[in-house]
Parts: sequence; C-alpha cells; structure tokens
Amino acid sequence: MTRRANHRVRATAMAVIAMIGFAACSSNGNGDGSGNGSGNGSGNGNGSPAQVDADGTTQMDGGVLQTQIDALPLATLTADQEAGLLRMREEEKLAHDVYVALYDQWQVKTFSNISKAELTHSEAVKVLLDRYELDDPAAGNADGVFTNPDLQALYTALVEQGSESLVAALTVGATVEDLDIADLQSLATTAPDITLVYDNLEKGSRNHLRAFTKQLVKNGATYTPAYISQADYDAIIAGEMEKGIAG
Repeated sequence: MTRRANHRVRATAMAVIAMIGFAACSSNGNGDGSGNGSGNGSGNGNGSPAQVDADGTTQMDGGVLQTQIDALPLATLTADQEAGLLRMREEEKLAHDVYVALYDQWQVKTFSNISKAELTHSEAVKVLLDRYELDDPAAGNADGVFTNPDLQALYTALVEQGSESLVAALTVGATVEDLDIADLQSLATTAPDITLVYDNLEKGSRNHLRAFTKQLVKNGATYTPAYISQADYDAIIAGEMEKGIAG
C-alpha cells in the first residue's frame, strides 16, 4: 500500500467524526431515510459491466466483466499497482461490511441495496487478483475482518460512528464512497484491464455517493467531502445517475 493511501485510511475516522458533527448541526435527524429503491430501471449500459438500478445501485456483471478483461492484454505490474489491487479488494469489502452492519441497525434499504453491489465490486477486483496470480487478502475473512490492519481499524471506527444516529450512518456511507473515488483516482494506471475495472468501480462510487447524499437531504442534512474536492463533489451531485460504458 502506498504511503498516501495509508494516510487516507488513518485520517478517515477523524474526518467522519467531524462531518457527523456538522451534519447533526444541520439536521434534527427525525427522517427515516426510507425508500426501497425497488424501481426496475436497471440496464446494462450497452455492454458495460456496470448494471445500474433506478436508485443508483451499481452492480458489476461478472460475466460481462470477465469477457472484456479476457480480451485485453496482460500488463507487467509494478509493486504499486499490485499494492493498489490488494487495497481495493479490501476497501470494496470494507464498504460492503460497513453497510451490512448499518443496515442491521437502521433497516434503511439504501444500505442493503448498496451493500450487495459492493460485494460485486470487491469480486471485480478479485478477477484481477486471479488474473495476475496475486494472493487474495480477503480469502476466508468474515464480514468485519480484514488483513490490512488500517482497514480493520477503520471498519471498527466507521461502524461505531454510524451507530450514533441515522444521519451519522448516512454520512459514513457518503464518506466511504468519497474515499473510494479519491483512492481510485490516485491509483489510475495505464494497464488497460485495471483501468477497465477501476473506471467502472469509480462510476459505481459516484452513483452511490449520489444515493447517500439524497438520503442525507431527505433527513435535512448535508455532506461535505473529505477526500475529493468540493467542486468535484458538486459536479457529481449535479449529474444524473450514470449508466453506459465507463472509461
């Protein structure tokens, strides 16, 4: 893992605490954040592995993704590229595991829907680990268990913070997606197969950030980005849910 990525993980818990306090000041927290996102507006985006539902939940179609990756050349990976894949495998697992825990507490469908999508995101990275014969850091680990000690500590902090209130939980969700976008951008590479996966994961994170922001607004709260710029966040929120081919 890069030094910059390590710094982001260690800083996230502090950032979430600050943002939860800010959100609580702007909300009475009485909304229920409901909405089952059960619309049937899913689509394959004209061959994109990203399957986007009406509520923005973005899952990866493993079959489509595998076919597209198989058509691309193998790259010679650097140590940083390998470390990035290992990190993103567990970072996407982190999102899944945190959202499962927060759904158990708050019963808000946004967490349930997106947690299922995050499982497909983590599996998308595993396709690349298998392709490059890298050991899977998530192998055999139950929900809430991580090989990376920084992500382990981050999981514990996020679940604890998200248990304080519904607004706090939704802020945790937005923060996880904010962090994912920033990390995926920092890990940008010329390897075409990794680029394919990262571009689609980033699209999913943008959609999920929109979904969590929508729920925060319903509860009278706002979100201030901690990792991407305010301008980038504003542009994401101003845009529609993304379908079509990423990258």
